Amino acid sequence: MSRNLIISLTLSIVLILAFAADIMFGNVDISPEQIWALITGKGEVGSAVGNIVWQYRLPKALTALLCGAALSVSGLLMQTLFRNPLAGPYVLGISSGAGLGVAVIVLATQFVALPAVFTTGGWGQTLAAIIGAAFVMMLVLLTSTKINDTVSLLIVGMMFGSIAGAAVNVLQSISNPDSLKIYVVWTMGSLSSVTWEYMTVMAPLIIAAIVVTLFMPKKLNALLLGENYAKGLGVSVFATRFAIIVITCLLAGASTAFTGPIAFIGVAVPHIVRGLYKTSDHKVVIPASVLAGSALLIVCDIISQLPGTIYTLPINSVCALIGAPIILWVIIKNKHLQY
Repeated sequence: MSRNLIISLTLSIVLILAFAADIMFGNVDISPEQIWALITGKGEVGSAVGNIVWQYRLPKALTALLCGAALSVSGLLMQTLFRNPLAGPYVLGISSGAGLGVAVIVLATQFVALPAVFTTGGWGQTLAAIIGAAFVMMLVLLTSTKINDTVSLLIVGMMFGSIAGAAVNVLQSISNPDSLKIYVVWTMGSLSSVTWEYMTVMAPLIIAAIVVTLFMPKKLNALLLGENYAKGLGVSVFATRFAIIVITCLLAGASTAFTGPIAFIGVAVPHIVRGLYKTSDHKVVIPASVLAGSALLIVCDIISQLPGTIYTLPINSVCALIGAPIILWVIIKNKHLQY
């Protein structure tokens, strides 16, 4: 059995165990027997335990699985496109655009009359984040047709993010304390706000984008060696770059819209995967990033719940506390790590 296969099997087992643990542990511990009874139909779905599992913990665990994979793959794509180890899924300003959309809805309602679709029901913030992310995505895509230099596109994305961030700061400075608190809580990220209704929108977007990425390893490997080398192999650099931007916007935009900004996973996981597998071959690192990203975000979610207590930590902070030491260990152990 090859080393890579052993690592993949280990990551798969960790993912399965973490997923089960995320459903079992929380403010109320649920035994494996109770969960098995619900799965096999022997337990009461309408009971207190059934409601906790089906309406809260299972959607939250699936959200962690999907968003962990989405953020990891989008981070890998950005690091490949820009050949920069610090690039992440939010480098093009998508997260800032989503944040601006939510800020307009939450912080500007006292100054502007908004359509009812944003103020009634539970879709207001989510729709605002989707619109904000899509707006920045369209700007980036339009710019990418005019700019051939990848580094310049990186700077443009950062500028879009800076403009959106500045607009958010202006809104924060003139908003009332109650609205500001709501927005600040959203910026901390949360996996528990995704219901089954939201899942029907988020899951297809993320799964479709990841499936498309799985068919791109040859083009991504060529691009990793440089644009001139890729052109020499017959790869359309413009088309590949355009596809990467679209996929990243879908992955990062969908994740941010439904869960808030969770920024650390996308930067850390590609490094962890390259360190574990000792390769930058996208045939290996794309599926590995899906496994590792999902497992890491689920573990972070378990820790953030502080099982057995009534407290919940911000998922962003937990991701940084867990992921930063891991990535430092990987980099120190692999001094000649390839990007």
